[in-house]
Parts: sequence; structure tokens; C-alpha cells
Amino acid sequence: MTVPTITLNSGHVIPQLGFGVFLVPADEAEAAVSSALEVGYRHIDTAAIYKNEEGVGAAIAKSGIPRDELFITTKLWNDRQAGEEPHAAIRESLDKLGLDHVDLYLTHWPTPEKGTFVNAWEKLVEIRDAGLARSIGVSNHLPEHLDAVVEATGVVPAVDQIELHPAYQQRDVLAWGAEHGMHIESWGPLGQGKYPLFENPAVAAAAEAHGVTPAQVVIRWHLQRGFIVFPKSSSPQRQAQNFDVFGFELTADEVAAIDALDTGDGSGRVGTHPLEFN
Repeated sequence: MTVPTITLNSGHVIPQLGFGVFLVPADEAEAAVSSALEVGYRHIDTAAIYKNEEGVGAAIAKSGIPRDELFITTKLWNDRQAGEEPHAAIRESLDKLGLDHVDLYLTHWPTPEKGTFVNAWEKLVEIRDAGLARSIGVSNHLPEHLDAVVEATGVVPAVDQIELHPAYQQRDVLAWGAEHGMHIESWGPLGQGKYPLFENPAVAAAAEAHGVTPAQVVIRWHLQRGFIVFPKSSSPQRQAQNFDVFGFELTADEVAAIDALDTGDGSGRVGTHPLEFN
């Protein structure tokens, strides 16, 4: 099964479907990533704050999969954004992962009260230029933050990884990305189970029509919208189910019906607002 790829503004290619390890405990990460790689995932998304980079690295090392067939992302945590700290942070992450570079390095949050996100972005540009990250991007950045980092460096992030699911689609960020050539990655793509998404008539009807699960419908919606998505599960059976989304295609009407689930007023958010997280 071939996962579609997207060419980033850096010229590098990213698999559109990956495996996320947010909230995967450190002592379970190696097994979870190993089973995901066996299923067929080749794109793994972790972060320093997840505290499971060692487990991810161990699974990569034991897999025997050539490095150039893998796409590995990690992220700079908020308390490492100032001064030269990002340079130390990426080297620590690489040591834990057992790699000489990551394919994508992201600043995790803009932390506006700290006022360090622009410095962090400037240092990520240096990290990219040093060959420690092939592509660089941001996470949880709003248009005002994106404008600031581009104004400071002239470098448009390759991606912005944001909370994105049917009830909360952040269309202002999507529009910014479309205008500037930045791709969108969806975190919490299934709403983290915090609202009855799978029982929604638009999702349930599409699942019944295609003989798939509601989760498969929502993952397929992300893919057809052009988002990069990485659902998380430690269950090998669920990992395989989440990966099995290429044997059907939602109709234009089904996509539009799920598009229409966006609350439009931000009330669908299930995570923290970037302006309130420091």
C-alpha cells in the first residue's frame, strides 16, 4: 500500500499519513512504533516534551528499515526557544533518536508571553542550514505568528501543525498556508474523543456507505482535504485500521458535509488556545 506524498516548500517529500506518539508512555513507545512500522507507516511524529524519543529511536534502529525510507519529525519545546538553546535541544533530540538529522523540526508553541518564538524560528533556519533538519516548520502558530517569523527571516515554514478536526478547522490558518505555500498538519485529527464526532450523521452515513469505520472516514477526509495527518494508537489492530484508508474515496458531497461540521466560532476547539499557552 503506497501512502500519498506531498512536496514541501523545502523541496523534500513527506508521507501524507503518519503515526503520532503524543501521550504514548516512554516505556511503550518502542513497541508502539515498532508495530506501526510493521503495519507500513514510514512517517513518525514525536516531540521532546513527549519524553519518548528514545523509544522511537530504538524502534527505528531495530526495524532495519533504511533511513531514507523514513520521515521523522520532532519538536522544540517551549523552554528551549531563547538564545542558543534550540541548537542544544536539537542535538539532544538527535542523540535520543539515534539519528544524525530529522526530516522535520518544529517549534512546538509560539508562547506569546515569552516573546521567544521568532528567535526560535531564526535558530531553526540555522539548524536546517547545518543539515540537522531537512525541513523546518512550526506548530500551533496563528497567522500573526506566521507573519512575524516570515518577516524576521524571509523563510516560510514548511508546515504548521495545528489542532484540526471537523468541528474545528482553523480556516484562517488554512488560508494563510494556501497563500504562502505552507502545508497543514492535523493534530487531534479525530477530536481526541472529546465530542461525539463518530455519531455525527455526516460521518456515520459516509462510514455506512463505504463499509468502513467512522474513524477511517475522518482520516480519509483529512487526506482528501490535503492535510498531513498522523492518528495515534498503541493498538496494532487500530494502527492497521487507521492505515487502511486508501481503498475508498469520499464523494464531494460527503467531504462537503464533513466540512460543514466546523462550528465557525472556535467553540469546537478541544485543546489549548495558542494565545493562552506559555
